[in-house]
Amino acid sequence: MTLPDGMLRRWRHDLHQIPELGFQEHRTGDYLAAALAGMGLEVTRGVGGTGLVATVRSGQGGGALGLRADMDGLPLTERGARPHRSRHDGVMHACGHDGHMAMLLGAAQVLAAQGGFAGTVHLVFQPAEEHGRGAKAMIADGLFDRFPVDAIFGLHTMPGHPTGTLSTRVGGLMASEDNFEIRVAGRGGHAARPQMVIDPIVVAAEIVLALQTIVARNVDPTDPAVVSCTEITTDGARNAIPGEVVIRGDTRSFTAEVQALLEHRIRRLADGICAAHGATCRVTYTHEFEPTVNDPATVAAAVAAARLTVPEHRVDPDTPPWTASEDFGAFLRHVPGCFALLGNGEELDAGGTPLHSPDYDFNDDALDVGVRYYVNLVRTVLADPAATR
Repeated sequence: MTLPDGMLRRWRHDLHQIPELGFQEHRTGDYLAAALAGMGLEVTRGVGGTGLVATVRSGQGGGALGLRADMDGLPLTERGARPHRSRHDGVMHACGHDGHMAMLLGAAQVLAAQGGFAGTVHLVFQPAEEHGRGAKAMIADGLFDRFPVDAIFGLHTMPGHPTGTLSTRVGGLMASEDNFEIRVAGRGGHAARPQMVIDPIVVAAEIVLALQTIVARNVDPTDPAVVSCTEITTDGARNAIPGEVVIRGDTRSFTAEVQALLEHRIRRLADGICAAHGATCRVTYTHEFEPTVNDPATVAAAVAAARLTVPEHRVDPDTPPWTASEDFGAFLRHVPGCFALLGNGEELDAGGTPLHSPDYDFNDDALDVGVRYYVNLVRTVLADPAATR
């Protein structure tokens, strides 16, 4: 069932060298389309901009599954002298998307050549995951109307987990990300005459501290949530109290109810503190990533496939939730599915380097596990009755 290891590594290394940012994945799309067409698959380009979908059919079954890999890189300059280093200055695959694509190519090769299932598999190569717009673009372009599926599955590399382990959970696996901006307007003036001003820095400082009480005192302790202020800017100078301060940050949570609570409390606290000081504010709150919430039935299928792929002790069916965000969550608003994590290694020099680091590299030793997981998943969910006779 497995492919020559050299083939998977070559795909991964080739893709690592040509990283492109979201909605700019033209060379990446060309490479994928050529590889998939070489397997004899139907390939549809331009889905949601630069996305593509390839289809594998086998047997007489009527079921359909989606398998998804993300395509885009990050605006980082790669460090290190590895032979497959990025050839695009200022862009690199620092989140493992090169490995995700290579594993899906490997699954496509096995399924196309060997079958072993009854139904249809749509291989979804999604653009623009990093800024959370690619999945929605594909959906808006009719992804699930043009390529209907009963469920969709995906994998993400996970540094810090032992190489080749498979982990998932029912319910919220990865968090939503919402962004906020609070513009505090006071009255600026000379730093030597503070009695003449309404100091927005003091107001902003109170707001930043008050926002930290939301998770501690408004969110149920059993509901994970994060509120982070990540940037503060002013229009002032060294000897001038500014007239405006801008606070920016983000929140993470796993349910729509907690998302709504965080937004409500941010607005109320900012308004109330500003009013107490005679200042005003304008709050902008935007929803960037949906939470990734796994469906119970598809998690059961994913865990069963994982146990066919690696020993039982290397499968975690109830892994702790991860407060990072993933565009896959947008797909799960439309069809049931399961997202899972593939261990990339624990040591820094063997796959444990954190994601989004300029030193990160996908661990090639995990590639074969991902391919076998996908193939086992398809053959389990779309079981071919003829294969059991």
